[in-house]
Amino acid sequence: MGLFDGLLSKKNEPVLGIDISSSSVKVLELGRRGDNYTVEALAVEGLPATAVVEKQIVEPEAVTEAVAKAIGRSGTKLKRAAVAVAGSSVITKTILMPASYSDAELEDQIKAEADQYIPYSIEDVNIDFQVLGPAEDAEDQVEVLLAACRRDTVDDRTNVIVNAGIDPWIIDIEAFVLENACTFLRHQMPDEGRGHAIAVVDIGSSTTSMLVVNNGEVEYTRDQQFGGRQLTEDIMRHYGMTWEEAGKAKRFGNLPEDYDGAVLSPFIEDIAQQIDRGLQFYFASSNQAKQIDQIILGGGCAAIANIDQRVRERLQIPTVIAKPFKGMNIAGRAKPQQVERDETSMLQACGLAMRAFDPVP
Repeated sequence: MGLFDGLLSKKNEPVLGIDISSSSVKVLELGRRGDNYTVEALAVEGLPATAVVEKQIVEPEAVTEAVAKAIGRSGTKLKRAAVAVAGSSVITKTILMPASYSDAELEDQIKAEADQYIPYSIEDVNIDFQVLGPAEDAEDQVEVLLAACRRDTVDDRTNVIVNAGIDPWIIDIEAFVLENACTFLRHQMPDEGRGHAIAVVDIGSSTTSMLVVNNGEVEYTRDQQFGGRQLTEDIMRHYGMTWEEAGKAKRFGNLPEDYDGAVLSPFIEDIAQQIDRGLQFYFASSNQAKQIDQIILGGGCAAIANIDQRVRERLQIPTVIAKPFKGMNIAGRAKPQQVERDETSMLQACGLAMRAFDPVP
């Protein structure tokens, strides 16, 4: 269809979700039989601090090596993958097109008119689209979501996947991926989200992504430049550790007794402030929004002990930790201990791995 090779389309093909963040590569294979899901394979491989900076792959060889190691350790046999590009690198726009057009006609028309919507040369971008449905005020037209991303940004992602021996079958957008992952969080929402406003906050290494799901529909998204990297840097400075040492100590809890009061508590206060700031932007953007009924915390930082309680006390909003794998079967090659340890950080990987299933539930 489009030049993204399925950026916005759903393909009923087995795919491996590969999440490339600033601190690690996460791979996830999900299986499904009926309404029951299985974690078939899972692995996390750390990255050097300089490998991915501000969502850009700076050291492709290091990232390729990490992808290959994660795939090997996971035990997956899949050779097709879904990966994502950062929303900040993608231009999206909803446009109107004649309802009578076929997909091929839509693609030709969009390419012909792309320079009206994209501030780059058409030769420098990859384009894809998805028909959203009939236009509200024009029966003979449909709304079409157009997405465009600079070609070099897509190539950076696909090249490391190819060099690791995997076919990059689907390229998605991180905000859409997180939205898809909310499917696995409905069991934690009051009334499965019906009639409630839920803030899903994914605290990554360098970026915190927030979605507000109101009555089951995403009505607000925001990325903030804040994440677990700050905590790693705080540990490095306070205890004189290297980046690698601080990262391992943070992940496995091997830190001195004064860690909570000297380093962790100030960082959690920063997290609460960032969430509060994001919510204030949400309230300001909507004349009708008055409250948030629940916060769901995901990302690596959500594994911090009692962080849900601390955020709840600070913001006075019910807060829970994301549990996307709850109720899923765990295959023998996916070690239960690692699945439990890494569950909160796998939201992006979940959203990518579920692209194997059509339709998305």
